[in-house]
Amino acid sequence: MSLEKIQAYVDQEVGEHRLMGCAIQVSVGGEMLDPVVAGRRRLGDSSALVGWDTIFLIASITKPIVCAAVVRLMEEGRLTLNDPATHFIPEFVSNGKDAVQVRHLLTHTSGLPDQIPENRAYREEKKPLSDFIVRICDLPLSFEPGTRISYQSSGIAILGEICERITRASLADYLKRTFFDPLGLRDTMLRILERSDRESDVKIAGEGLTHGGAETDFDWNSDYWRGFGAPWGGMLTTVGDLTRLLLAFRGAGELDGVRILSERSVVTMIEDHSSILPMMNEADRERQRWGLGWRLSGPRADVFGDLVSDNTYGHGGATGTVAWFDPERDLTCVIFTNDPEAARALRPRISNLVAGMA
Repeated sequence: MSLEKIQAYVDQEVGEHRLMGCAIQVSVGGEMLDPVVAGRRRLGDSSALVGWDTIFLIASITKPIVCAAVVRLMEEGRLTLNDPATHFIPEFVSNGKDAVQVRHLLTHTSGLPDQIPENRAYREEKKPLSDFIVRICDLPLSFEPGTRISYQSSGIAILGEICERITRASLADYLKRTFFDPLGLRDTMLRILERSDRESDVKIAGEGLTHGGAETDFDWNSDYWRGFGAPWGGMLTTVGDLTRLLLAFRGAGELDGVRILSERSVVTMIEDHSSILPMMNEADRERQRWGLGWRLSGPRADVFGDLVSDNTYGHGGATGTVAWFDPERDLTCVIFTNDPEAARALRPRISNLVAGMA
């Protein structure tokens, strides 16, 4: 497969000032191709170019990786999908949340909101993650668990807290020990304590955004957020590292002789768990499908471009990122941009270019 068309396409987008910067990594048949890079990684420095080793904030692609940590605990016999969240976090029970099960948190069917109502205020005050967890535990549900699909970053936060209470380790350390170090992902972390020159900024449009408008001291580019460690969107990595993680899923939980998940766990994660919920609203059942943390493609859900197979799974991120694996074509694709506005149009087009060449 030649990626010359993709390189030419992103070069043109950068040259015509429609894209700040990007890195793209593709693998075919388990073999990683040379990455495509274009543009710059710094907002105010045109000489700081994106490279193959540029570290991006990947936002919500963090979610399926945190969910994989939960599944790892499941295969170790330390929890089940039917366990109520209150079994691990007793204080979560307030406001009628005793019916929320681990499976609901993994499939965005818990009834929790995406973010806490005070999301921006908490970030402005630079509150720690523990304060967010306390507030989530107090929230009421928007609907009965298992009856609707509503994307919920707060539910992933509760999963991270469950992991920490079971393992008695920070989620960042558990992910590093269980997944990142064994796979040799040296540039992957849930939070950065020492900033790296290889990090990319994020181009943030407008003011008043819940995550912080441009040039606030709590936005995506701030020391506060890079060190926050949000289970729902705080991971930083390179296109090469994340491709290796996708290849571990391609290998049924194993890569280069290192196993991070059992084969059965991987199969379970990519099965459709939202559609089979017996009380699921029919409109939501038709609109989207979720595995355990992974967004699933399908006949009515072309979320990774128009040309991938219905068995494709992956996830996107609000900072302008997406990653997917098409098992029918044996093709992985990781697209990191630092330009969320531009990425809305670019991600499906680049995905089509990749899938069309396979």
